[in-house]
Amino acid sequence: MSRMLLAAGRYIQGPGAVREIGLHAIRLGKNGLIIGGKTALALCGSDIEASLAAEGIGSSRELFNGISSRREIDRLAKRGAGSGADLVIVVGGGSAMDAGKAVAHEMKAPVMVVPTTVASDAPCSALSVIYTDEGVFERYLFLPHNPECVLVDTALVAQSPPRFLVAGMGDALATFWESGSCARSGKPNPLNGGGGQTLATLALARLCYDTLREYGLQARLAVERGVVTPALEAIVEANILLSGLSSENGGHAAAHSIHNGLTTLAATRNRLHGEKVAFGVLAQLVLEGRSSREIREVQEFCCSVGLPITLAELDLVSPSAADLRTVAETAIAPGETIHASWFPVTAAMVEAAILTADALGVEYRRSHR
Repeated sequence: MSRMLLAAGRYIQGPGAVREIGLHAIRLGKNGLIIGGKTALALCGSDIEASLAAEGIGSSRELFNGISSRREIDRLAKRGAGSGADLVIVVGGGSAMDAGKAVAHEMKAPVMVVPTTVASDAPCSALSVIYTDEGVFERYLFLPHNPECVLVDTALVAQSPPRFLVAGMGDALATFWESGSCARSGKPNPLNGGGGQTLATLALARLCYDTLREYGLQARLAVERGVVTPALEAIVEANILLSGLSSENGGHAAAHSIHNGLTTLAATRNRLHGEKVAFGVLAQLVLEGRSSREIREVQEFCCSVGLPITLAELDLVSPSAADLRTVAETAIAPGETIHASWFPVTAAMVEAAILTADALGVEYRRSHR
């Protein structure tokens, strides 16, 4: 199995970067379809249009409905084709990015990704997560290549709700542990077309984890005050670039599969992707028989930045046995990344790991009151 490293064509980060977008878009197209939610477009839609216009690039806006579903992707692709767009510019959070990348794929057009929140590592990946119209995980759409450009304006990120930045840390947290599991199993990684891990991938995963632990709390406090600091810049890069590269090229394992299982329960619908992934990391560590020291290290990080470590913190108060079985069965469905583990995984094992991770979280909270 050959080693492989996939990456976005260009990555730009800094305060005010969105006002430079035309300089990067001019390489890619002449007529942009700008996709984003109401809040994201209100934040930077006018700046994007002005920067594009300054470079002679036409544009039109299309409002994203909030769920990256097949129906929404088809609707947006139809609008893009009708407007004569040859470039997709997607603005907003993870769901918008998933939809925008899929729309560009349908249109056979390049895509520029402009995250206004950093709640996941979706911006850099050659992957879109597809949900049902009700918001339940449906499948992964593997794209033929990564985005042509990812542009992050950290001044916009600093104005976003702190919860999104924290959730992005939860998603990035999984990178080190999941890529480590995949390295140990040596199984092909479907996220990068079946390639093995490079030394760069392993180093990026370690750097991502170390950056989260070093700067996570500082960055959260900066966003709570609406300011850009070196710590915020470091965490934005960790959440998007380091996590995106090491996750895609290192592979997913149990944490993301357990997240997918949790999405089947209506009670978790108001919890963000990264919040559920963070708990999935703790359950993965239990599932893999990791040491108490390693589990405690992750718990300490989660608590320092505000990530959940119990089921109740995911709005699952006393879930039924049937609920937990549904989560576990979904997590081990054929094709799920939990099977990247170096040992066979059953639903009973996943249930046990979830219950134990929750019990450890309850005990941690009790002992740190």
